[in-house]
Amino acid sequence: MSTINRELPEIKAGGWRCRKCGRDLQPVTVDLTYVGSSFRVELPGCPDCGLVFIPPELALGKMLEVEKLLEDK
Repeated sequence: MSTINRELPEIKAGGWRCRKCGRDLQPVTVDLTYVGSSFRVELPGCPDCGLVFIPPELALGKMLEVEKLLEDK
């Protein structure tokens, strides 16, 4: 797994709850993989079921930039 360290905005877990479990989301470290590259990031996630919340500003901002960079390779 290749890990690329990119500047990502700080995402706070506070105030979000898992719809499935009802638990408060907590910061969790996850591996995101796209086109053979992996990125280790901290995102809000459910401590029970493991679902992770990717906020729209991250998905449509920094993650979209990285996706375009990887596809241009």
